Amino acid sequence: MDPWLIWLIAAGALAVAEIFTLTAALGMLGVAALVTSGFAAFGGPLLPQFLVFTVVATVSLLFVRPIAVRHLRRPQGERFGVEALVGRAAYVVSEVSGLGGRVRIDGEEWTARPYDETLVIPPGTTVDVIEISGATALVYPRE
Repeated sequence: MDPWLIWLIAAGALAVAEIFTLTAALGMLGVAALVTSGFAAFGGPLLPQFLVFTVVATVSLLFVRPIAVRHLRRPQGERFGVEALVGRAAYVVSEVSGLGGRVRIDGEEWTARPYDETLVIPPGTTVDVIEISGATALVYPRE
């Protein structure tokens, strides 16, 4: 079997293994094997093939992987739209029950239902927005 084909199979196996581990390390080794496969396809001798693999793997693991891991572990950014309303306080304008009701969230009136459908929340109560479902806020009273 040709050496370039062996390197190509190794690159594919490392790529598949990376899918299951998500560590970025096996992916970098797969890229190194792919580069080495190209070098071997152009007739590179066996010993320099291992040298190419070692150099590319070392460079990618030392310099590229930390950047990739930093981007993967970046904290969640700002929430926008209705996602930003979840967790906010709201003021009950009209009685909120399983049939409906109205709350004021940041100066805007929203239709509302209680998160626990057995609750009836009287007007004037402060509630927390638990979830937004369509144009309806699911709320739960503060204690």
